[in-house]
Formats: sequence, structure tokens, C-alpha cells
Amino acid sequence: MTQKTTIGIVGATGYGGIQLLRLLNDHPEVEVVYLGAQQNVGVSIQKIYPFLSQDLICEAVDPDRILERCQVVFTATPNGVASAIAPALVQGGCRVIDLSADYRFHNLKTYESWYKTPRSDQELASKAVYGLPELYRERLPQSRIVGCPGCYPTATLLAAAPLLKRGLVILDSLIIDAKSGVSGAGRALKTESLFAEVNESMGAYNIGRHRHTPEIEAICTDLAGTPVQVQFTPHLIPMSRGILVTLYGQMADPGLVTEDLLTIYEAFYRFAPFVKILDSGIYPQTKWVTGTNNCFIGLEADSRTGRVVVVSVIDNLLKGMSAQAVQCLNLMMGWPETLGLPQRSFYP
Repeated sequence: MTQKTTIGIVGATGYGGIQLLRLLNDHPEVEVVYLGAQQNVGVSIQKIYPFLSQDLICEAVDPDRILERCQVVFTATPNGVASAIAPALVQGGCRVIDLSADYRFHNLKTYESWYKTPRSDQELASKAVYGLPELYRERLPQSRIVGCPGCYPTATLLAAAPLLKRGLVILDSLIIDAKSGVSGAGRALKTESLFAEVNESMGAYNIGRHRHTPEIEAICTDLAGTPVQVQFTPHLIPMSRGILVTLYGQMADPGLVTEDLLTIYEAFYRFAPFVKILDSGIYPQTKWVTGTNNCFIGLEADSRTGRVVVVSVIDNLLKGMSAQAVQCLNLMMGWPETLGLPQRSFYP
């Protein structure tokens, strides 16, 4: 019997951590042996989430303890936590898959400017692979540290990548209208996430200053090969989970029709098992991806305005967070990309 890869999860009690634990418990090649938490130390994870079958005890976050037991560690932590422990873990031989923003930027001056946190691990950050497999699949097998994208950037970049790589849009015309379920705000108690605040209501927030903006722009710049700025407006909507992004861009060739663009998108994602391009006239709904690692994309070339409109949906806690991290793990370890990952939604 082949020995399983030993896994640790730091930040195990948050929404991202518990999704990871659920997925990894069903993964045939791994064994979760360590749960790190800043709160609930000494408490069984089953006491916090009684629906779990695994009865591991949450432990204090200790790099030495992690290195003793784990070959791979996921850090599903608030921003600034992973960067405090990742250098020691990587140096000690452990692979790190970070779900926070700490290793999404090669240029830490950008991180420090937007996240207001000083950093001293530029060398490690410069080696991190951006964990969006559909765009950087070939870099993952050699990586020792991966910075998984945010949920808004995942849905946005999958919608935008074929346009940018093929030079199909005028770069300064990109507008991103994004809507997220409330779980994107995390499990911590916040007034703006209370039921009475979000139920039967919808609103925009952090216009022009959302922290995912520089992340989106950095990858768009990499894809286009020239600096890209975007207009990004996020909204909170009254549902538990899901992201819907509507991307608008002025077409470089206004003569392109919807069928042309669909052919381009289908070719671009022909080796991407989790990206589903919809037929002309069909636009995705968040319910179609709930509980899966899928991204559904529908689009339209508007001949009247000369714009392309792309609609992209994901489950923010899965393709936008934990399942995508497992997808990265599969590629890092040379396993089938889809191993242990759900592709059928909970419906209705």
C-alpha cells in the first residue's frame, strides 16, 4: 500500500479551513495529521463542526511541530500570518499552499501598499507560483510555495484571460462588476455581515480601493504583456456562497461575433477540466457551481456597442478558495488534476 502524503492545515476552523478538511478527508492520496489554530487550541474539530467524522485536536501554530509531521501545509489564515511561518516551513522541506494574499504578489511593495503590513521575505515571495492552474499549470509541479488567488480574481481572470492573451480587447476599457455571497467575508463576527444587514439587500463596497484590485491588475498585466488597469466594483449579495462576475471590454475588432469568441474560449480552455464554456445565449448562474470546483462562463459580443460581455460564476469557497488549493496540490504532486474534487453541483 502506497504511503499517503501527510497534510497540515493552519487556520482549520475558518470557512476556508473547514472546506479544505472536508475535501482532504475524501482525497485518496492524503492524510490530514495536523490542524493549527489561533483560537480553539486543545478543542476537537468535531466539537466545533459536529458533522465531521474526523476527530483531530486543534493545536497551537508551531512550525517545528508542522515540520515533524507534514509534507504539505495549507495556510487558510488572515493576511500576514502565512508570511510569518512560511519561510521556516519551506526551508525545512515542507511545501506551502497559501490561501491568504501573502504570496500572490512577487513585488512586495505592492502588497505592503495595499495591505499595510511590512514584509521581509521578498526572496521567498519572488519564488511563489500564482495558484490559478488554468493559467500557470506548468509551473506548479516544481513549486515549493503557492499563493492561491482570491475568489474575485479567480472568476475575473478566468473570464478575461482569453481576451488578454489574444489581444481581443482595448486594455484600458476593462470594467469588472462582481457580486459575492456573504461567506466571502469570513466567519468572524462583523456588523456588515449580520443577517439583518445583508438579508433582502444588496450594495457595493470598497469602490476603487478593494484589495483584490492590484492582484487582478498584476495577472492581467502578465497575460497581456503590458501594464493593465481595471475598474473593479465588488458587491455583497444576500446568499451564503457564490461569485458572479460580469466583465465588460471594448473589442479591438468590433467585427467579432459571439460565435467567434466562443470558439476562442473553447480552444483556450480545452485542457481545463473545471472551466465550462456555455453555448451562445446561455449565461451562468451561481447555483450551477455550488459545491463544485467548476467555473461556468457565458459571453456575448454586442455588435451595437462594440463591447464583449463575459459572465463568470464560481463557488467562492471552493474554486475561489479551498478546492482550487487542492487542485494545485494535485498538480504539484503529479496526481490527476481532478482527484478528490467535486464537479457536480448541489441543485436546486
